[in-house]
Amino acid sequence: MKVIISAGGTGGHIYPALAIANKIKEKNKEAEILYIGTSDRMEKDIVPKAGYKFIGIKIKGLKRSISPKNIISAFLFLNAIKRCKKIIKDFKPDVVIGVGGYVSAPVVYSAHKLGIKCCIHEQNSSFGVTNKFASNFADKVFVSFKSLEEKMNDKKFIYTGNPCSENAIKCVAAKKEDFGLTSSKKLVLIVMGSLGSKTINDKMKSMLTLFNNKDYEVMFVTGKNYFDEYKKNKYTKNIKIVPYIDNMITLLKKTDCLVSRAGASTLSEISSLNIPSILVPSPYVTENHQYKNAMDLVSKEAAEIIEEKDLEGDILLRKVEKILNDSLYVRKMKSNLKSFEVKNSASKIYDEIIKLIGDEDVGNN
Repeated sequence: MKVIISAGGTGGHIYPALAIANKIKEKNKEAEILYIGTSDRMEKDIVPKAGYKFIGIKIKGLKRSISPKNIISAFLFLNAIKRCKKIIKDFKPDVVIGVGGYVSAPVVYSAHKLGIKCCIHEQNSSFGVTNKFASNFADKVFVSFKSLEEKMNDKKFIYTGNPCSENAIKCVAAKKEDFGLTSSKKLVLIVMGSLGSKTINDKMKSMLTLFNNKDYEVMFVTGKNYFDEYKKNKYTKNIKIVPYIDNMITLLKKTDCLVSRAGASTLSEISSLNIPSILVPSPYVTENHQYKNAMDLVSKEAAEIIEEKDLEGDILLRKVEKILNDSLYVRKMKSNLKSFEVKNSASKIYDEIIKLIGDEDVGNN
């Protein structure tokens, strides 16, 4: 079995792609996997470290406004198609899988033109520009949200969930003591992505004082670029400030209330682990997709939401303490989260790929 996987630009695309690659290798140790990404983004370092052969291509995304840079982007896209066709002809894959990011567009398009079976995975509750384009050339489209499958009303759109969810379920929970936390106290984890958010960080400097001397603990992850700004701030010992947490999913398993952005991978972890959450969608992302992601859960009473423009300390405090203190409310939220739970997402994607290839023996070598 020979597979090309393409995704790039952000961890929200790269880690689901690697979860699919890992599942293919788990099910078929003889499978050959080639990863095509951009030559100058984070995947060029992450993917080889994960043990996969990597080829980088030069490509840039289109600007949404009229810009001379789009001429360069169009030129690079055409060159990328030419390069991808050569790579595909040389590698001879059984299937090509696009997992988002503009690099995956020429890969899926080229494979389709060469008669290779293709599938894509969309992490968000609405299509990004790349996957909207690539879906026209894909034989199967895997989606993370049931609402998107229902909206498309087409058999090639298949609700699989986000493949990162399997990793979340399998990982071992952390010991709170390893993070300087108290095992007997409830934990509120506040994190706005690996890099943090300047807007949220500016607000949290004063807002955190409202949590002083509470009988629960609050851990705020600033992001590495903003941690130094907090060193001079004084909070009581129940509040912990850290720049970054490695393997954060292990601490999520010990979290009683999560306050976070509404990225697709985060929501897949919230759903698979049944974590009560307050979502603060980033308003700076393409087509406001984090708000749409969040509302998929909020509309089913599976999460709370505070838009960034409305984020104030008293609002956050009330919502946090409702989750910590109202057991019936939390039980209902966790029950509603189960409707978004897909425990075997990567396995479902693998099975659909094998059906697409049409040769059961290929998948069981």
